Amino acid sequence: MSQSQFDSLFITQRPSLLRALQRLVRNPCTAEDLLHETYLRVSRALAERSVTRLEPFVFQTARNLALDHLRATQRHRRTVAHDVADEVVLNVAQDSSSAEEAAHAERLLQRLSSSLANLTPRQQKIFTLGRLQGHSYVEIAEHLGVSPSTVQKELKLIMSICMGVAQRMA
Repeated sequence: MSQSQFDSLFITQRPSLLRALQRLVRNPCTAEDLLHETYLRVSRALAERSVTRLEPFVFQTARNLALDHLRATQRHRRTVAHDVADEVVLNVAQDSSSAEEAAHAERLLQRLSSSLANLTPRQQKIFTLGRLQGHSYVEIAEHLGVSPSTVQKELKLIMSICMGVAQRMA
């Protein structure tokens, strides 16, 4: 199928594609961005190979982009330190920090490591899987054979320990 045939199809199906993306991502701006990305991806694919069933290919490409976006958003939410106060995050040493700030950050890291070493093996595993590897509560719970509620409570306790260390160092 040619680029002009794709352009025609895309213009015709644009409202349906946009609605489908909005249902998936629940954000009109993001849906619009994903719609543009869909156009670019399909255009690139058509330049590289022939696509016999273009309409399903376009919708599947849009769906895949939306799912990738949702996964990335979920991964970001799990890895961002949302349990940590903004002032703690802002006080993390930057690359251009002074020797004194770097030494403070090193001491903080040592104390955090020491505190985390005092956790039970299960708590250490929960922390590693949840905060370092980005697994969800449900995934961790299944892996360890405990309830998601237990994982959530343990992570909350671990984060409060970390917060306490950081506040004592401030």
